[in-house]
Amino acid sequence: MTLEDAASLASHERGLVVISTLRPNGTIQSALVNAGVLAHPATGETVLGLVTAGPVKLGNLRARPQVTATFRNGWQWAAVEGHAELAGPDDPQPWLDAEGLRLLRRVIFTAAGGEHDDWNEYDRVMDEERPAAVLIRPDRIYSN
Repeated sequence: MTLEDAASLASHERGLVVISTLRPNGTIQSALVNAGVLAHPATGETVLGLVTAGPVKLGNLRARPQVTATFRNGWQWAAVEGHAELAGPDDPQPWLDAEGLRLLRRVIFTAAGGEHDDWNEYDRVMDEERPAAVLIRPDRIYSN
């Protein structure tokens, strides 16, 4: 199974996926997010991307980048285990400037099935909320 195969399970639900991260005490924290498949802007490799300002998810990923994304469609499911790379106002990357971040957020949003009538408004909200782009490099993909 490929990353594209896994993500296709959620295509009818605008890329809804459960993301699970590791808390400091070793327990799992999960959240429902929109995610999509895209090319990493620096390496070109295929990654899973999402945008989040969630302080719990970001804190967990900054300290422990291990993450599992679970896609489903009815009783079919697929899990993608990997490591997250954060890029954003509070997580600078040498390969990404402010304009690149603006465009990356849009690419992730549309890869997850999102549509927007006013991209300037989208950019304004993103600048206000200061979310990070989360790029997940898959280490293991499996399904039922």
